[in-house]
Amino acid sequence: MTETRAGALARAHALFDSGAFRARLERLVAIPSTAQEEKHRPDLDRYLAQEIVPWLDRLGFEVGVYDNPEPDFGPILVARRHEGDHLPTVLGYGHGDTVRGLDEQWSDGLKPWEVTVRGERWYGRGTADNKGQHAINLAALEAVMAERGGRLGFNYTFLLEMTEERGSRGLKEFIAANTGLLAADVLIASDGPRHAPPVPNLTLGSRGGYHFELVVDLRPGGVHSGHWGGLIPDPATILSHALATIVSPTGQILVRDWVPQSIPNSVRAALAGCELEGGPGAPEIPPGWGEPGLSAAEKVFAWTGFIVLSMLVGKPDFPVNAVAPRAIAHCQIRHTVDIDPKGIVPALRRHLDERGFGMVEVRDLPQRSRPASRTDPDNPWVGWAHASMERTAGRTVQVIPNLSGGLPSDLFLDILGTPTLWVPHSYNGCKQHGPDEHLLAPLVREGLALMAGLWWDLGEPGTPAPKAKPKPKG
Repeated sequence: MTETRAGALARAHALFDSGAFRARLERLVAIPSTAQEEKHRPDLDRYLAQEIVPWLDRLGFEVGVYDNPEPDFGPILVARRHEGDHLPTVLGYGHGDTVRGLDEQWSDGLKPWEVTVRGERWYGRGTADNKGQHAINLAALEAVMAERGGRLGFNYTFLLEMTEERGSRGLKEFIAANTGLLAADVLIASDGPRHAPPVPNLTLGSRGGYHFELVVDLRPGGVHSGHWGGLIPDPATILSHALATIVSPTGQILVRDWVPQSIPNSVRAALAGCELEGGPGAPEIPPGWGEPGLSAAEKVFAWTGFIVLSMLVGKPDFPVNAVAPRAIAHCQIRHTVDIDPKGIVPALRRHLDERGFGMVEVRDLPQRSRPASRTDPDNPWVGWAHASMERTAGRTVQVIPNLSGGLPSDLFLDILGTPTLWVPHSYNGCKQHGPDEHLLAPLVREGLALMAGLWWDLGEPGTPAPKAKPKPKG
C-alpha cells in the first residue's frame, strides 16, 4: 500500500467526519480537571492516567508523569518517541487543566463538563483552552502514524502540564532541570486563538504581561464630604489625573519608554495585510484608538498595550458621604520582546515624578507577570512550517510574530533555545475562561488536516537541519 501525504490528510479528516474525534473530546471534557479548585485536584491526575497516558502508550511512546517541582501543584507529563538520531526532533506542548467550570453561569442547556453541539459550535470547558487543541495535535499524529505503517518519520516529545491556569507554576524549574529530556529542534504546539476565524495562523511567540498597582493613600480613614470636600485632596481625583498622564484620551501610551523604538522589518513584513476579525459578537475596532499610524494588527501584535484592570475607591456597593482615604488602580501592560520589563516601573516612576505625582505609589506585582517571546520570522523553521500549512490549506496562512496574549513560549525559547511555532485551532470569540466556552467545528476539521500535513512533512526530506540529539535523562 502506498503511503502518501494525501492519505494522511484523508485519515485526519475521517477522524472528524466519523465522529471519532468528537467522542474522544467528550471523554476529555467530562473530567473536571480545573486547576483552580482544590476539590478537583485528583482530577488533574485522573485526566492523565485515564485518558492521555493510555493514548500515548498505544502509540508507542515512553511516558513519564512527574511531580511538579512546586508542591501542591499539578503533575507534568513527558512522552517521548525516538525513531533515529539523524531525524529532526519536535517538542509538543499542551495543558490539560482548565479554569473553573462556573456551572451556574452557562446558558440554558449547556454544562461545562459536557460537550454540547449547537450548529458549528462545540460547547464545553476546555474545548478551546486547551483540551481540544492538544487533542487535535495528537489525533493528527495518530493519523500520520497509521498512514506510515506505525512510523512517525521524526522524533517527538510531548509535554503536558496541569497547572497552566495557575500561572504554569513549576514549569520553568522543570524545564531547566530537564533540558536533555526536552531537547528539540523546534516546538510545534497549539494554544490561543486565530486572529480571524477563516484564516489559519502560524504564531511565533507571545506578548509579555506586566502587572502593577498605582496607589494614592492620603490618610487613615474617610472624612465627612460636606465638611472636608473641596478643602483636602481627593485620592480618586489625583489617581485619575495621574492615569491621564500615562495614556491619552484616545488610548495612546504617553510613557514612551514603554513602547518599541520601532517595529522590526521582519515583523512589519509578516503583518502586512493582516486583518483582525473577532467573529460573531466581538467588539468593533475603532480606527482612532491606540497608537497613531499603526494598523490594527500592529497595535495588538507588535506594540505595547496599557489597560486599567480595576479601580477601587470608597465602597462601590454602598457609597458613603466621605472623602475617601485612598484609591487604587490595578494596571497591566502587554509588551513585546522589544521592551525590557525591568525598565517598566522605573520609567513610570520618572514619568510621574516629572509631572508632580510623587504622592502616587507604584507597587510592582512580579508574581503576576510573564515574559514576552518571539521567534524571528526569518527563522528557517518558520518558512518551512508556513509552506507546509499553505500547501494543506490551499490558501494564505497568516504569520503572527507573537500572540497578543500570553503563553509559556518564553520558557522553551529562552531555556531550551528552541524556536517556537504555535498553530491555534480556536478563535477570539471562543469565550475561553468564561461561560459558554466552545470550539468551531470547521476549525477542528481544518486543524486536524493542518497538523497532519505538518507531521507528515516532518518525516520527508526538506526540513531544516536537525541540531538536537534527544537524551533519555535531564
